[in-house]
Amino acid sequence: MAGETILTIIGNLTADPELRTLSNGNPVASFTIASTPRTYNRQTQQYEDGTALFLRCSAWNDLARHISQSCSKGMRVIAQGRLSQRSYQAQDGTNRTVVEMTVDEIGPSLRYATAQVTKPGRPRRLSGRQHLRQPR
Repeated sequence: MAGETILTIIGNLTADPELRTLSNGNPVASFTIASTPRTYNRQTQQYEDGTALFLRCSAWNDLARHISQSCSKGMRVIAQGRLSQRSYQAQDGTNRTVVEMTVDEIGPSLRYATAQVTKPGRPRRLSGRQHLRQPR
């Protein structure tokens, strides 16, 4: 959709993704990515962590299922998606605004790890006559 804000974030999952199924049957995975910038301090000759950004994320349908099966707390990921902002009234009556990302793509970062990709299996389609054959 035109005009959407697309963001790519690299960071670590703060907890295992939470997979839920909505009343309409659609699965959604919810999780948070923490991205912490690192800079090199020439005076101390060491890297220093900056202030972490915690971004709440959600993914839908097959992607949600794949995330819940493949990702876990502490995993470094690269995620791309669409930013959105919504306002709501908290239980204490205050108005709040949150920025969230709907994830379109996600995968492990290979900077500090390796990964093995497994495509999910597809149900085998039988031709019209195969389903009539009796086992021997």
